[in-house]
Amino acid sequence: MSLEEVARRAGVSTATVSRVMNNKTVVKSATRNRVLRVVTELNYHPNLHARTLAGGRSRTLGMILSNMENPFFLDIYRAVEALAHTRGYEVVVANTDYRREQLLASLRMMIGRRVAGLAVVVSEMDPSFLNEVNESKTPAVFYDAGAACQSVHNIRINYRLGIERMVDYLHDLGHHKFAFIGHHSALGPMSEREVTFVETVKRFDTEWRTAADEDGLEGGRQAARSLLQSGFQPTAIICVNDFMAVGVLRELRDRGLRVPQDVSVTGFDNIKLSEFCYPALTTVHIPRERIGRHVFAMLVPEEAKPKPPAQEMIIDPEFVLRASTGPAPARE
Repeated sequence: MSLEEVARRAGVSTATVSRVMNNKTVVKSATRNRVLRVVTELNYHPNLHARTLAGGRSRTLGMILSNMENPFFLDIYRAVEALAHTRGYEVVVANTDYRREQLLASLRMMIGRRVAGLAVVVSEMDPSFLNEVNESKTPAVFYDAGAACQSVHNIRINYRLGIERMVDYLHDLGHHKFAFIGHHSALGPMSEREVTFVETVKRFDTEWRTAADEDGLEGGRQAARSLLQSGFQPTAIICVNDFMAVGVLRELRDRGLRVPQDVSVTGFDNIKLSEFCYPALTTVHIPRERIGRHVFAMLVPEEAKPKPPAQEMIIDPEFVLRASTGPAPARE
């Protein structure tokens, strides 16, 4: 079924049908309804590929994420997708599993598709990848990677503030034996959290260790197991994210350790799971829905408004106190 047939049945021009399909507001309500009725009757599907070739720009946004199993990334994707649908865009997503080679392949695939905009929410960034996107002139937003330049925007989180707040709070509760559990510690945002942890605990008279495994529930569990099997017995465990913290809670429970009476545990991100696990996690809130709104606004500016210049946005996270933390147990 063709665009011309829809126009003929609806008694309008092909340009009018195109405006309706692109959700333009210049079409009268009665005309729009008539066109949509014919579209439904004829089961018409627009040729998006042809539209891209003709106009040079698709109505597809690309998103590249490090780990779609982690609800943090999924929440940002869902926020962008919801807004995209209101403006007649679709979102194509790629998962890298924290692999730089997969990120490069995904970047090139998205650029090759001539996406209207690209959101890169990853940790495994290389400066050359940023340059490649910039040279393609594809409007892009990078999360916690590179710097704003030309057509590339950047959104950053003040991880240092969140980690410092967490360590200070636990130290004030009397904790002197700290552990940090992370993943992919060589990657930028992960490294920043661990480095900040080490720098902060060194200000106090404390013992501390770090451990790492894969990003996930099982990874958190395995990292906690390795840490405890080493003989170190922390009274406070700070996790790089909530996803791993839930795995840590499971390992502590299996070992008969009480949270927070024996060990306090914290997360980072404030995903929904952190509120519903037991005990509910003390964590640091990163506003994923807000980030998604900013990503979309940077990639798809409102109609009749000029394209915004490249910008860098820094977001301060918020401390969220729940039941998984408490005073340190009495020293022996």
